[in-house]
Amino acid sequence: MGKAPAEPVAWPLRPCEALCLKDARPERPCYETSRLGRSRAVPDAAICLLPTAHSLMLLGYNTNGLAHHSLPAALELLAEHGYRSVALTLDHHLLNPYALDHADELRRAGELLRQHEMRSVVETGARFLLDPRRKHHPTLMSTRSEGRPHRVEFLRRAIDAAAALGSECVSLWSGALSAGVSEADGWRRLEEGLGRVLQYAERREVTLGFEPEPGMFVDRMERFAELDRRLDSPRLQLTLDVGHLHCLGETPIAAVIRRWGERIVNVHIEDMRGGVHEHLLFGEGEMEFPPIIAALGEVGYAGGVHVELSRHSHVAPTAVAHAASVLAPLIAAGDPR
Repeated sequence: MGKAPAEPVAWPLRPCEALCLKDARPERPCYETSRLGRSRAVPDAAICLLPTAHSLMLLGYNTNGLAHHSLPAALELLAEHGYRSVALTLDHHLLNPYALDHADELRRAGELLRQHEMRSVVETGARFLLDPRRKHHPTLMSTRSEGRPHRVEFLRRAIDAAAALGSECVSLWSGALSAGVSEADGWRRLEEGLGRVLQYAERREVTLGFEPEPGMFVDRMERFAELDRRLDSPRLQLTLDVGHLHCLGETPIAAVIRRWGERIVNVHIEDMRGGVHEHLLFGEGEMEFPPIIAALGEVGYAGGVHVELSRHSHVAPTAVAHAASVLAPLIAAGDPR
């Protein structure tokens, strides 16, 4: 892409347990216990933002719906409306992993997240970051000659970014299978590419949140279950987009949440109509959100519930405020304390 590759950033800011909130420099190291049951030392300068066992889920927003805002301006806007988590979509204008100043941008981003006491996930769905002519290409479903290794290498860089920021996970999807390619070849490509990404995620101690996406090879929860069976990796968890469930008729959504609750590490939310994959402002679709938020509370989900409105950047301030007005009361009502 004409830019020198950025070195992996060895600057973990993984949030740890709540002890450090009172003292950003504890005398003894603190440890973060992941969903996988492992613990590791956390830099004593890190401020701990993980919720306790009795905390509620966090209102969040995806930066793909803030494409015309700088990261400082975006986080300030979100903080003003009570958002406590942000889904950072790596793109040309935001934490581009191929930019020469990527390491410095990550450090500044970490400072901003601590300043606003926000948690984060890293998203990899930029439309034209890897190919300026084909949306989302190459993917994990591409052939090697079409660029599948390029996608794998990008996902490794996303993992490095997540490790640097202490993000909850890296969110990713399969991509679509080209016409004429067999189901068996599709699974082979996905297993080969994602398997390499999982190996790197294991080394970097980063969780992957895989998102079933309408129109892609892995589109439904039954396909995710098959992928999970084939790869059988504790690093492979679930990004659940509740709008996608409604779009594809995988309802009631609350039942899906209860079935997969222990695997959910990231949530996308927006309004949607059945059979139409279009992310809508709340109130413009058909969905009912109280049962969804209630089910997330029932399963103990304590991560970000990230509004995803990638086609609404031109009205971002209004969309941010409106989403908060709809979701914040529901999230507060779902507090198990």
